[in-house]
Amino acid sequence: MKIFLDTANLSEIKRANDWLALDGVTTNPSLIMKEGRDYKETLKEICNIVDGPVSAETISPDAVGMVKDGKEFVKLHKNIIIKVPLTPEGIKACRILTDNKIRVNVTLCFSANQALLAAKAGAYIISPFVGRLDDIGQTGMDLIDEIKEIYTNYGFKTQILVASIRSPIHVKDAALLGALGLFAWGHWLTLAGAAETSKYHDLSSVMTMPRRAHFVIVSQLTRLILTGMPALVAHASHRWQSC
Repeated sequence: MKIFLDTANLSEIKRANDWLALDGVTTNPSLIMKEGRDYKETLKEICNIVDGPVSAETISPDAVGMVKDGKEFVKLHKNIIIKVPLTPEGIKACRILTDNKIRVNVTLCFSANQALLAAKAGAYIISPFVGRLDDIGQTGMDLIDEIKEIYTNYGFKTQILVASIRSPIHVKDAALLGALGLFAWGHWLTLAGAAETSKYHDLSSVMTMPRRAHFVIVSQLTRLILTGMPALVAHASHRWQSC
């Protein structure tokens, strides 16, 4: 299992990387702004700490701007990959960047069908937000189960980076499903068993809990995809809702 940290705080990154070498880092303009630092300089500094993919999120709202941002960011360091949102413009940008041999992390994924579109556009990483689905009464890890099965059915090479991790159970389930793990700083401390995270559950408290069953309710389109049947999606563009 690969472990990524979601932060722009250099001290947090150094501390986590000293404890267990991180496989990568994701960040975004808001996180870097919170640190009061220059965007590009921070990205370069992170790349000098972590020997793995560092996701640099585009700033522009349209595909043309995202592609321009992406081409600029990848010049900063060989480990930079470009993060775009799972919107029509983001998918368009993903396809163009991928065609230019630039790796792309497609973020803000909330459904298996969206993950399928990202993979078709050539995404290097897909980032489904499991915690936010849990927040609205769904079971976020069921989405990871679906995406994994779809990608296996069709041989997609896109890696699944489980984002919005909120608990040690998410960590365990992600590992059982063979996905990557993306941690905010507080949840990284939980994984490390640090005392500072008393407000979170310690890993030892869930070791004896049985793994919950996955009851997946899927749309007709997703059901076709999960069974490996070819599915023709007509007029999808006007039905596709932005994240």
